[in-house]
Amino acid sequence: MGRLFAILIGGALVVALVASSMFVVDQHRYAVVYALGELREVIQEPGLNFKAPPPFQNIVYLDKRLQTLDTPDGERFMTAEKKDLLVNAFVKWRIVNPRQYVIAVSGNADRGAERLNQFVRNALTAEIGKRNLADVLTGGKRADVAAAVRTDLAQNAKDLGIEVFDVHLKRIEFVDQVNNAVYERMKADRVRVANALRATGAAEAETIRADAERQRNTILAEGQRDAETIKGEGDAQASQIYAQSFGKNPEFYRFYRSMEAYKATFKGRNDVIVLDSSSEFFKYFKGPGAGK
Repeated sequence: MGRLFAILIGGALVVALVASSMFVVDQHRYAVVYALGELREVIQEPGLNFKAPPPFQNIVYLDKRLQTLDTPDGERFMTAEKKDLLVNAFVKWRIVNPRQYVIAVSGNADRGAERLNQFVRNALTAEIGKRNLADVLTGGKRADVAAAVRTDLAQNAKDLGIEVFDVHLKRIEFVDQVNNAVYERMKADRVRVANALRATGAAEAETIRADAERQRNTILAEGQRDAETIKGEGDAQASQIYAQSFGKNPEFYRFYRSMEAYKATFKGRNDVIVLDSSSEFFKYFKGPGAGK
């Protein structure tokens, strides 16, 4: 019985030993083999592999897929105008040389992202520091900043065995002091534009009013002139007609003129006129034929 138990124990140890000597590398990872703490081998192809059991050899896996590095929110950078900006960027990168990467980070895989983040910070400091606010905030020039950062970052990342694929500036904000200054400047610009528009509008309105007044006076003057002309022509025609009509019957003319005089004299009920009884004014009040 004891012999059987020993065989089982030995078999279990052999299985455990064999299992600890086998490892699988999938298509998404690199496998770094360490022998007593020293880099022994980097396996890049997927498949089943064998190694010495721990502690003689150990395995560290590295992700070979595309990774994203997000810089901390609100990291402060200064422009050439000494204006502070809060910038947040992200970087797309991956490990292309695992052996160089392991050596550069001294075996600490997480340290690669920290080193890359420091490179990003240095590149942003350099690029933003030599540009003004407009260069950083304007769409096209902002893309130029990102491209320059990518170029600088790609050069430095080679030393880490990393390839940088893309760099984007996600967010750029002003600090509170700059925000207030920008808002005040924008407000002043809008007020200036509004005042200019009001002044231009007032000048145009005054020009329109003056032109309308001039046209009005011209139209009234021309209308009054035409009216006087027409009235004069009508009076002349009326006088001609009166002369022709009254020339045919002088007595009727005298009667008509007397009626017009009466009409002009007695306009109200209380009108009073004092005349000599022998006056010719009332001769047509004396009866038919009194005017003869």
